[in-house]
Amino acid sequence: MIESVNNEKIKTYSKLLDKKYRDKENMFLISTEHLVLEAIKKDIIIEIFLLKNKENKFGNVTYVTEPVMRKLTNLNTLPSVVAVVKKIEPKEIKGNVLMLDGIQDPGNLGTIIRSSVAFNVDTIILGDNTVDIYNEKVLRAAEGMIFNINFIKQNLIESIKILKQKNYKILGTKVDTGKDIKDIHLDKYALLVGNEGNGVNKELLELCDENLYININNKCESLNVAIATSIIIYELNKNTPTI
Repeated sequence: MIESVNNEKIKTYSKLLDKKYRDKENMFLISTEHLVLEAIKKDIIIEIFLLKNKENKFGNVTYVTEPVMRKLTNLNTLPSVVAVVKKIEPKEIKGNVLMLDGIQDPGNLGTIIRSSVAFNVDTIILGDNTVDIYNEKVLRAAEGMIFNINFIKQNLIESIKILKQKNYKILGTKVDTGKDIKDIHLDKYALLVGNEGNGVNKELLELCDENLYININNKCESLNVAIATSIIIYELNKNTPTI
């Protein structure tokens, strides 16, 4: 049992709430029973901390007090379990690809991850200024789907060059111009979506082979990026063979 917030192990692991330290140590924190059980399946657990008097469903754990658990989370609701896990190793680009340019809201990124798994996106490429996938709120919103898709952190200009060499057609997204999503039929695709307020960077749009839009009525100017992305990959999934 760890009872003190000044315990050296707790002080060290609590630093993983900071992206700089996550990047340095190649580890991150997860909370909730579902996330921890998913991480156990992937064999990437380093250590599990469980609130005292809570049922142990996880195997080897270290029990902690509520103040100690609070030291390991930024969430308003205190979790009963927190685990330290290894970062997920990126794999080669394959299948359907989603590129994210400047997605800032953790909830949006989490939703996009869930939809990507649901609609057969194989690889997500995170641009330089997109929120960290290991952000605690992203992990919560993604509900464990982070363990079911390939993530690559990469400059998007470089990504587009690589994808074109692999014979991908690069699809950009614009609010008011482009091709109706329902008219796209491809064997595989690389879709680029942009920042909540500004959309896709102009320099990146110029590198796209084609731009898409969602046909909505004139009462609504635009859609939330997570909702728009979900609609687009749903439609593309209907018209693209599963690889």
